[in-house]
Amino acid sequence: MTNPSSDIAFTPAVKAIQTARRSRDGYARLEARGGFRTTITEDLSAFLAGVDTAYLATASAEGQPYAQHRGGPKGFIRVIDDHTIGFVDYAGNRQYISTGNLNENDRAFLFLMDYAHRRRFKLWCRARIVTGDAELQAKLMPEGTDARPEQVILFTVEAWDTNCPMYIPQKFDADEVGAAMARLEARIEGLEQENLRLKRLIGENRAQG
Repeated sequence: MTNPSSDIAFTPAVKAIQTARRSRDGYARLEARGGFRTTITEDLSAFLAGVDTAYLATASAEGQPYAQHRGGPKGFIRVIDDHTIGFVDYAGNRQYISTGNLNENDRAFLFLMDYAHRRRFKLWCRARIVTGDAELQAKLMPEGTDARPEQVILFTVEAWDTNCPMYIPQKFDADEVGAAMARLEARIEGLEQENLRLKRLIGENRAQG
């Protein structure tokens, strides 16, 4: 029997703790259904289309973990096929820790947050660095950014899952808040002008009466 995809996270040590703390039954039912999702669904694609920030976790060959922020315009993480996503990696501080880790250990993890709607997605992947492929880089390069592309990172998604919204603080994008404030201010200005017009009209009517 094929192991459930959730075994990528639920190791024997994890399952032992789940058993000890009495959460194993619920996850056993998940496993009976096959575990986590393994293909990129329409829901995940739609979520990725709105993502402008991500946290990429890698580890060295010795298992030393490292997490790094990656960001870009909304939709900078592109769906390539049912199992593959990727993004253009921009030039940064040139430490190359994530790149070095992936060169010796292709396991990668993407943690994606949607604070406005209090959602989080977790993706377990195998990743590889692609350099020198101008066509692929052009295909994945977002429009409207002046960032300098350096390479591409492709991810083969092995499993993914979502979390409940518990304890996620609700936060909103500054640009979206700014746009909403601009609309509100324009509406207030319009109402103030209308109020002044009505006051003048009332005054004129009183003068004529």
